[in-house]
Amino acid sequence: MTDLKLSAESIMTRADRLAEFSADEGQLTRAYLTPEHRAAHQQLAIWMTDAGLETWGDSVGNQWGRKVSPNPTQPTLVLGSHSDTVTNAGKYDGNLGVLLAIEALSLLRDVTLPFHVDVVAFADEEGTRFNTTLIGSSAVAGRYDRNWLSVADSDGVTIGQAMEQFGLSPEQAGMDARQPSDVQAYLEVHIEQGPVLEARNLPVGVVTGIAGAKRFQCQVKGMAGHAGTVPIHLRKDAMCGVAEMVLCIESYAEQRGIVATVGICDTVKGAINVIPGEVHFTIDIRSAKQALLEDSAHELMQKLADIAKQRHLALTSQTIYQATAVECNETLTQRWSNVVEKLTGHTPCLLPSGAGHDAMAMAHLAPIAMLFVRCDKGISHHPLENVIVDDVKVALDCLIEMIKTFDTPADSILAHHFKH
Repeated sequence: MTDLKLSAESIMTRADRLAEFSADEGQLTRAYLTPEHRAAHQQLAIWMTDAGLETWGDSVGNQWGRKVSPNPTQPTLVLGSHSDTVTNAGKYDGNLGVLLAIEALSLLRDVTLPFHVDVVAFADEEGTRFNTTLIGSSAVAGRYDRNWLSVADSDGVTIGQAMEQFGLSPEQAGMDARQPSDVQAYLEVHIEQGPVLEARNLPVGVVTGIAGAKRFQCQVKGMAGHAGTVPIHLRKDAMCGVAEMVLCIESYAEQRGIVATVGICDTVKGAINVIPGEVHFTIDIRSAKQALLEDSAHELMQKLADIAKQRHLALTSQTIYQATAVECNETLTQRWSNVVEKLTGHTPCLLPSGAGHDAMAMAHLAPIAMLFVRCDKGISHHPLENVIVDDVKVALDCLIEMIKTFDTPADSILAHHFKH
């Protein structure tokens, strides 16, 4: 087989090239249904063709390539990740997984398999332009929400209008969804976006599941007053109440083994010499265990209500986002663990993903499994996001080996999946 180190170096070069398709000079920003989206997918299509794949774009702007089986006796295996980015992004989030899949199929060009293998570059995982996430993968999984078509960007352009400008038909969006009986599994390779693998000095890790999330918008109201004339014990200081709430959120999360973050905190009409009368803040709560997420969110909001009551403040909150935790398939997770141990000689690191991925949507279609690649200092969604070529080589080796494990006629991975 071709030297995998050379293939890994080629992937790094292609990541550099893909990063040039950006809306912003000097930084990487590539959003859904933009000229940069089109240009990046045109480049991916060229690389897919070079790898011997049949290529096409689908109804929502995802880019596909297929390694065609001359005699497919099993459902299609799908590999992929996303090609869109956040604002001022790094080069590897999402994009690395797409490039690894293309290179893996290029190296398997002369290997005949009893199933088609598809690679997909999902068009909108991040939601940078329209504040919607997982549009590309949701459409493939048969969960396209027609209400998305009326969602507008900051310029007032709706997704439906943007699709028409892009050359797509809004009426056809999601109509080419895959059927569960036609897909045997979905595999995604992704940078870890965290520091665990680096701390353990391991190139790759096997994902056990993807955390669910709940997000809340909270408002705390007290009484504004003069900063010099109202004694401390007579104040209803909304900011002091929120400060206590933030520390409560931090300590509670640590006790329960979840993560919780206050990402935004704003004083409404605040001034340097005024006691804060109203403060708005957000909470992001995540756990890989859905039951724990639900219980924790309920209990935590009750604790915040108690703080408000003790301080004679009014607390209101709205749930603004929720995503259900998704478990990776146990059989595939074990299979990938075996591959990692075989190729690296290390006991595989099993870890959950605290970030969302296209695999969350694809889990509604097929069994899913994910492989994480170590990233420098765990940095992601930032220009300093980085991976090293030796780790990319290991990930490529593992992906190729994982694809080969499906080449067993008696092995229809999960019989229960096809009964649905």
